[in-house]
Amino acid sequence: MDNPIRAVTRTKKEAKANYDRLSGWYDWLVGASEKKYRNLGLQALAAREGEQILEIGCGTGHAIVSLAQAVGPDGHVYGLDISAGMAAVTQERVQEAGLAERVSLQVGDGAQLPFSHGRFDALFMSFTLELFDTPEIPLVLEQIHAALRPNGRIVVVSMVKEPKTAVRVYEWFHDRLPVLVDCRPIYAHTELEKAGFTIQSQSRLSMWGLPVAIIVARRDEV
Repeated sequence: MDNPIRAVTRTKKEAKANYDRLSGWYDWLVGASEKKYRNLGLQALAAREGEQILEIGCGTGHAIVSLAQAVGPDGHVYGLDISAGMAAVTQERVQEAGLAERVSLQVGDGAQLPFSHGRFDALFMSFTLELFDTPEIPLVLEQIHAALRPNGRIVVVSMVKEPKTAVRVYEWFHDRLPVLVDCRPIYAHTELEKAGFTIQSQSRLSMWGLPVAIIVARRDEV
């Protein structure tokens, strides 16, 4: 590829420690910036009553609460995050919303999904796929493909790699502060297609001048 995406050079151990430290402050630091795009992604997913839904990289739990409200008492939402600190914040938010019976949270790595094949109707990822190093992205999407039921859907909210000044500036910081600025713009659309998903729609927006895509895709029915 003529314009390859940047590598993720921080370790998973460093990522866990960093997000544990930030968990109590995350919403204040970047949560407001991500809210608009996360909510548009949730609208695109259109969770329905009775569905089984997984969010990878559930962070501080805002999407988990919205999804749990949408699936109703007959549905269930699962959240996975690499950070125990983030999971604890999410658990507190879920309990305050009175939705604990509809939610199961687990600390774990999205590259090693602890779920059976064909378990979920839908999957949500918001500013998470770009946290995985380049060789891991196909592995993550392969496992997601397996975890979804036939014709199951996925929504990915992600920064997009484009030849723009804002992207180059952001990548400069990513290269020099690999723990604090560990995500980076990727070719999410291409990666989803390579993993066997059919793209249903894609919206392009801008966050601080950085291109952001909201991609809706489906696992082919087989």
